[in-house]
Amino acid sequence: MAVVVNGHLIAVDCWDPESTLNFVSHAHSDHISGIRKNKKVIASRITKELIEKRDHRKRVDLSEDLEGITMLNAGHILGSKQMYAESMELGASILYSGDYQMESVAVAEPIELKGSDILIIDSTYPEPSDVFGDRQDIILSIQEFIKNTLKKGIILFSSYALGKAQEINRIANEIGILPLVDRKIALINEVYVKNGIKLEYLSAEDADDKLESALRGNFLAITSMRNFNEIASRLSDTYCRRVYTAVASGFAKNFNMGSYAQFPLSDHSDFKHAIEYIDACSPSKIYTRGNNESSSVFAKNLSKLGYSAEVFNGSVPPGWHKR
Repeated sequence: MAVVVNGHLIAVDCWDPESTLNFVSHAHSDHISGIRKNKKVIASRITKELIEKRDHRKRVDLSEDLEGITMLNAGHILGSKQMYAESMELGASILYSGDYQMESVAVAEPIELKGSDILIIDSTYPEPSDVFGDRQDIILSIQEFIKNTLKKGIILFSSYALGKAQEINRIANEIGILPLVDRKIALINEVYVKNGIKLEYLSAEDADDKLESALRGNFLAITSMRNFNEIASRLSDTYCRRVYTAVASGFAKNFNMGSYAQFPLSDHSDFKHAIEYIDACSPSKIYTRGNNESSSVFAKNLSKLGYSAEVFNGSVPPGWHKR
């Protein structure tokens, strides 16, 4: 998917061989395919840091040619941005949301809202039933789970290494718990701490007295989602204690995540907040972007509510002109 802005064909969160610039909204792996050698990238400095920290082979060459383009905080994870552009070719303003979160997240910059003529919006939660409830109530339920369950055994949270792991870390810190994190999460935590996000944690890579002391009792561990059940089994065998598994994800509302406890804590906005976001931006035209099913469902549901919405099919919107 690409958009034309003032002589540039800008690929957004994807790879387009014809593009002259690439916008990378944030550092999650499914959004960075546009990063290629000798290709300039529009992204935040923190996104650059996170990408290069996770993969030392990648180098992000940030573009300084931002005429007509503004990056706005998206609220999704640290460093995440929306792209706002004034297109001379179209004679209109365009806002690309990327992944965004309307609710305040302690480990990300709060979202910035701006009106636009055209809105290209993420479609992660496309159904009116996709509503999670009060975020602070969910956080309090996670904290109660942690406090009560640590009396009985070890807790293992399965989490995306970037974004969600840091939020679980912070939620635990607020009740005086230092979680044990794996190497991937610890590397990302370093970037967060460097950029002013307070996180206290124990790294599985650090063999020190504090870690050894923590491992003698029940502890909270956070690991990336791969090999989750295998890790839980190993912990149980090693420490001869029960391991209580947990997941925090928006998908936990609708799906069985295969864990002892699951919490609908998402770093994406739900349907209710998507409507609030759209109304704040007040676009004349909405294009939904995501996988084929979710973007189609979202466009249909928005149309039922009276919005002018359709699926973005990968080509430029009507009225745009390719170079």
